[in-house]
Amino acid sequence: MISFVLGVEDLADTRFALSPLHETLFSLRVLQDPGLSALHLPWRRSVLGSLGTLDTGLLMSLVAQRRTIPDFLTPNPTSFAPAFEEELAVVRRTCPAQVRHDLLLAHAPDPLPAALCDALADDVSVARLRDAICEVLRQYWEAAIERMWPQMRLVLEADMTYRARQLALGGARLLFADMHPNLRWRDGGLYIDKMISRHRVTASGRGLLLLPSVFAHKPAPPVSPDEPPSLVYPSRGVATLWDETPPPDSASLASLLGVPRARLLNLLEEPLPTVELARRLRVTPSAVSQHLRVLHATGLVTRARNGRQVLYRRSCLGDQLAASPGPSSG
Repeated sequence: MISFVLGVEDLADTRFALSPLHETLFSLRVLQDPGLSALHLPWRRSVLGSLGTLDTGLLMSLVAQRRTIPDFLTPNPTSFAPAFEEELAVVRRTCPAQVRHDLLLAHAPDPLPAALCDALADDVSVARLRDAICEVLRQYWEAAIERMWPQMRLVLEADMTYRARQLALGGARLLFADMHPNLRWRDGGLYIDKMISRHRVTASGRGLLLLPSVFAHKPAPPVSPDEPPSLVYPSRGVATLWDETPPPDSASLASLLGVPRARLLNLLEEPLPTVELARRLRVTPSAVSQHLRVLHATGLVTRARNGRQVLYRRSCLGDQLAASPGPSSG
């Protein structure tokens, strides 16, 4: 069991943050062991084929056999939502002695994997290993996480909104009540059950940092008791993250835009002038022009001059909205 002893000032300094770097590291657990969460199998299948020439031996060695992650790779965010590059820059500045210490502590009692053997060498070798780790993490972020980060962030922010309401309604007890079965709040302490390590950390005015995570399957405090109190915990709403977006429905498109504009948008898969649109829709050019002005003003169509004609075509947003066949123009 690991516990955090929190005073009044520490509770007052409890805050939430988002960390793309934490998510990147915790996703490696799911990549390594798909049995941790069936919810992430669609993501895992999509990622396995996109890792290309990444040094997966080095990448996967960052997660120990007991699933711990070296603390230097997950520094506490200093702002609410730092960019991945900002967090990685902090990791790059970690001194070799700290890198060596954290790698050994995370993997103990097991020996270091072969990919991390340079951690046992001199400081120059450790610094070179640290930089190689940062580079493979950057490549992995771009291949596996970056594209989905905006959707992940929405899920995480929704969780924080819920937690803030729980805190307002019932204080710390209600905040932690349904965060995870392994967590319990009692007599000024936060207790984390079923942990491999056993230590007690007194916050002593350092507060508590809470980080919701898409990929965490259970609460995850730092490995070392010397780190400031922080806790990665499983976010609510993860089951909705990998749901397929339903295809656009033509009837719904007509309800949104009105039948004339929906038909017009469906015709604009190719560039067409007003006169040709009017002919196909069997309406007057002035009627078409009125609808085109609205569609253009809302960003659903683009226009470009071609000689004496102005050609209209669906924008990227219009393409997404009209991705399924629309109502017949006949």
